Amino acid sequence: MKIKIKVHSNSSQEKTKEIDSKNFEVWLKEKAVDNKANTELTKILKKYFKTQVNIVSGFTSRNKIVEVFE
Repeated sequence: MKIKIKVHSNSSQEKTKEIDSKNFEVWLKEKAVDNKANTELTKILKKYFKTQVNIVSGFTSRNKIVEVFE
């Protein structure tokens, strides 16, 4: 299943908000430097979905498409 994520990096909190079944917003404490935000995003989404996740597109963008393996 592929979902769309809007990432807010360098935030004071870490949280995940489900807008609908295919769109999410994620707030990260990490800055978007040296791929740290993408790494943190995959860790948070793995905990949220309790399965493997993979960023498909949007590696340098706030808007990402992530594949969630079922």
